[in-house]
Amino acid sequence: MKRWWKWIVAAVVVLLVAGLAARVLSARKAQQQAQAQAAAAKSVTVVELAATDTTRAQIRELEQGLPVTGALKAVTTAFVKARVPGELQGLTVREGDAVKAGQVVARIEPTEYQARLRQAQDQANAAKVQIDIAQRQFDNNRALMEKGFISKTALDTSAFNLSGAQASYQAALAAADVARKTLADTVLVAPISGLVSQRLAQPGERVPVDGRIIEIVDLSRVELEAAVSASDAPRVRVGQNAVLKIEGNAEPVKARVARINPSTQAGSRSILVYLAVEPTTVLRQGLFAEGMLGTGRLTTLTVPVSALRTDKPQPYVQVVENGKIAHKSVVPGARGDVAGAAMVAVSGLPEDAIVVTGAVGTLLEGTAVRFTAARPASNASSAPPGSAPPATTPTAPAVAAATSSPTTAR
Repeated sequence: MKRWWKWIVAAVVVLLVAGLAARVLSARKAQQQAQAQAAAAKSVTVVELAATDTTRAQIRELEQGLPVTGALKAVTTAFVKARVPGELQGLTVREGDAVKAGQVVARIEPTEYQARLRQAQDQANAAKVQIDIAQRQFDNNRALMEKGFISKTALDTSAFNLSGAQASYQAALAAADVARKTLADTVLVAPISGLVSQRLAQPGERVPVDGRIIEIVDLSRVELEAAVSASDAPRVRVGQNAVLKIEGNAEPVKARVARINPSTQAGSRSILVYLAVEPTTVLRQGLFAEGMLGTGRLTTLTVPVSALRTDKPQPYVQVVENGKIAHKSVVPGARGDVAGAAMVAVSGLPEDAIVVTGAVGTLLEGTAVRFTAARPASNASSAPPGSAPPATTPTAPAVAAATSSPTTAR
């Protein structure tokens, strides 16, 4: 009897220990699940966006165009060159000086050429004397032949001598004209009005024939020489307008297509387009310019070019849907400007979709987002059309951990 009681007591103790262990394990499991849920709640992040971090996909009038770049060139430029060799004298103009067409800018030492002119003139005078001698001889021989004292052959000989003397005189006059022209070439004049851009020789230096002395540029007419690909060339027409940004100048400058080169460039197969630039005080030859050449207008659904992302096989944009980030695949189309902002036409995106701009960077799909607190109503009207609710400050997006709910993230 005592033995049975021992077995019963042992069984009861075992059952109590097992129940207690089960309760302990259940409580520990519940505690672990609660900790896991709390850790998961803490790991949830919320991206805070400002009003300037988003825009809306809207139908806009897209001004299509071609990007153009190149260096500015003066339409009219000229080099003053030495037409005769000699010592350079009287060169006083320097870079930046203004000159007028026909203005004397320098001289070549003229002594040698003055002597050559005198020599040619003396030779012409001597040839003129020979004409007089030959003329008198011819007149005498003609009188003698009429009286029968000389033959017809002797008269013909004197006629030939007279013709030779006259030809020698004409040649001497031509040589004198050449010498006179050579002497005049010692005076170097500006062929156009403009500014001196280069001074390539110094006074006292001996310059050769065709030696460059100075370069003159006329900045009243400046053009941009831009290369356009063969595929884009059919869209370019004479008279199309462009807006350029000149290196070192913040203000845009207007331009117009003046000419199109009929031939392609060797090697690149590109076509040169010449844009006449409106004259301003900031234009300088050689300055780099870039801009957009307007080729047409298109009304279509557009988003900023910066919002289009290409780090996936299919181009996409990041949109805000139900408080979370979603990646929407799109098909990009034509690019252009809308009120000075670079836009791209897209398809596959609903109108008025809230699109995240490129300044935010890449966000994981499904990331929770919220917008910064809005300003008072008096300032809310200044928010840009089509954007999300305005932010208190246009700061970059902030990422914070949520402790209890996403609305408390900061």
